[in-house]
Amino acid sequence: MSHWIIAPIVLPAIMGAAITLLMRNDLLLQRVFSLGSTIALTLIGAALVWSATLNAPEVYLLGNWPAPFGIVLMLDRLSALMVLLTGLLAVAVQLYAIGSKWDARGRHFHALFQFQLMGISGAFLTGDAFNLFVFFEVLLIASYGLMIHGGGKDRLRAGVQYVAFNLVGSSLFLFALATIYSVTGTLNIADLAVKVQMLPEGDAALFRVAAVMLMLVFAVKGALVPLQFWLPATYANAPGPVAALFAVMTKIGAYAAIRFGVMVIPPTTPATGTLIADMMVPAAILTLIIGAIGVLGASTLGRLAAFSAIASMGTAFIAISAFTPATTAAALYYMVHSTLAGAALFLIVDLIIDRRAHEKLTESLPPIHNSGLIAGMFMAAAIASAGMPPLSGFVGKLLVMDALRDQAALIWSVILLSSLVVILGFARAGSVVFWKAHASAPQESPSHEPQGLAFTAAFGLLAGLVLLTVFSGPVLAWMEDTAALLHDPSAYIAANQLPEVK
Repeated sequence: MSHWIIAPIVLPAIMGAAITLLMRNDLLLQRVFSLGSTIALTLIGAALVWSATLNAPEVYLLGNWPAPFGIVLMLDRLSALMVLLTGLLAVAVQLYAIGSKWDARGRHFHALFQFQLMGISGAFLTGDAFNLFVFFEVLLIASYGLMIHGGGKDRLRAGVQYVAFNLVGSSLFLFALATIYSVTGTLNIADLAVKVQMLPEGDAALFRVAAVMLMLVFAVKGALVPLQFWLPATYANAPGPVAALFAVMTKIGAYAAIRFGVMVIPPTTPATGTLIADMMVPAAILTLIIGAIGVLGASTLGRLAAFSAIASMGTAFIAISAFTPATTAAALYYMVHSTLAGAALFLIVDLIIDRRAHEKLTESLPPIHNSGLIAGMFMAAAIASAGMPPLSGFVGKLLVMDALRDQAALIWSVILLSSLVVILGFARAGSVVFWKAHASAPQESPSHEPQGLAFTAAFGLLAGLVLLTVFSGPVLAWMEDTAALLHDPSAYIAANQLPEVK
């Protein structure tokens, strides 16, 4: 693929700048060019997946400086998958933003949207830990602008909390990188995978501290307990399409945990051993429990969707924490599912809120416009999020439980009980919004401006869940091959053509 590897970063960067400089006063042009760029990103992502499936991992040397001295981008099956997932999600979100006219409620939505895609794509493609930090900051800046899009006191307060918490994570990231570099002399991920295995005993303790700090950063990004406090208020107060796009941002934390936990500090590493896994397992279990309880006790629809996202990250990190090929494959499948399901839920919740006087679940209101259609969509998203059959959430949780069958007593109990609690939470919310509304207020529901494009976007994400279920066999086989290559990083390391360690 050669130069196409950098296209997912360069394309949205150029488009974001062009929209800011040349189209800032013409919303129609912004919509056309921004959506065209996002569709092109998706097509490039599909081509990258095809190339990564057929070929060994590829390296792109920025400035033609060799690894590990220069900045490198790495294309393998995992990074290509995440870029494609980002593109597919972004197209649906952007269609919804245009159809619901969210993009017209503030300035620079499409420019910020493109810069956000640049940061997300860069985080997935970089082969260097420091540039992972750089792309984290790019997407943080853009996401803050999107977070407060449309204004409002509550949104601004949540945005400030979001930035403050993530800046703490960024500072911790810098400390971790500085410590790792002082011990190993490199931040190239492939080079780290080699050198960490040969660390002298005297450096092992210092590297363990750095590894723990690094995983804490990924826990912040992935909303893992006890560092999940920023997510409920942020996602609940963000504009609907922005919260839907944020569904892939928590997966960056999960992606980074897989990349470093499997390649750089697997449980067989002498310097760290099983320390990371031992810390991640209880945190992931607590994340799932807190997310499920939050869904049951949510006072608003926004918080219901936000806590559902936390619960999904708990399930994903439970699978990730075992660091075996089987659990990694299950985690990848579940990450794709939860991204689509979470985004669909946020869009459907936004459709509901737009038709109600408020989003609180403490009292019933008259029936909303398109009540039957939206109720069906909400039910489908709830089934997917809770992990009930027949949608992909059930398949994903079944894969996670099967991969962890040697820990069935604890893991299975937590996953099954939390699923029951989540089902009850969604049933409670659905009965308040739809059933009680008709029971207590039989008058005709008010009309609403047609939003065909917005409904198309939400249906598209639900259709993605159906396709993920129908084709779960070949998708899982692809995920298993990807996980096998992740756990044998020799091809990834060889692609970097590292100098011989003496």
